[in-house]
Amino acid sequence: MTFWVYILQCADNSYYTGHTDNLDQRIEQHKCRTFATCYTASRLPVKLVFSQPFPTRAEALTSERQIKGWSRKKKEAMIAGDWDRVSALARSTLRQAQGERYR
Repeated sequence: MTFWVYILQCADNSYYTGHTDNLDQRIEQHKCRTFATCYTASRLPVKLVFSQPFPTRAEALTSERQIKGWSRKKKEAMIAGDWDRVSALARSTLRQAQGERYR
């Protein structure tokens, strides 16, 4: 079975990151407001802008949690497939965190 991490761009230009074992069904659930309290329900329409398959739910969940912690710029670099920029932003964030630790 394949599990997916996905990013939706919402009508308000925000991003929603999730994971699922049925990508097509889950996107349709977002679009139809199947879960009325979901973040996307009040931000329709949504558009799938990124998805990545994983062999296990644990790996997909780990990736989802990691992406949710990223800045908007880093998410947009990943969506664009600009892995050099993703790496540069990761290094920048690490340097900032290390600098704050020594203040």
